Amino acid sequence: MKKIITYGTFDLLHYGHVRLLKRAKELGDYLIVGLSTDEFNEFKKHKQAYNDYAERKYILEAIRYVDEVIPEEDWDQKVKDVQKYDIDTFVMGDDWKGQFDFLKPYCNVVYLPRTPGISTTKIKQDLK
Repeated sequence: MKKIITYGTFDLLHYGHVRLLKRAKELGDYLIVGLSTDEFNEFKKHKQAYNDYAERKYILEAIRYVDEVIPEEDWDQKVKDVQKYDIDTFVMGDDWKGQFDFLKPYCNVVYLPRTPGISTTKIKQDLK
């Protein structure tokens, strides 16, 4: 079984998120999503999600491409997660290109193109 992992806050879920998850799942058999906890978002990422962790996890678990959701509590847990879950491929949007190349000794690293015209930031700006 080929395992894939990706990470994110996945707040205000939109079709760009779903498209990323679909494309990530197409790279393997089992997709794990590392979901940023509320504390990680607030104290490390310095942002606040509209939906809390439990709500975002519930939504992600309802998406057919997602097989498992785990908490992302720290920037540095990725190597441990890749080893713990026996990950074959790490996936992120290409706006992070190069930032996770340190994982290449442990697994494949793939940066997928973002979906044009949509982002959580854009949704928040449009609603103002």
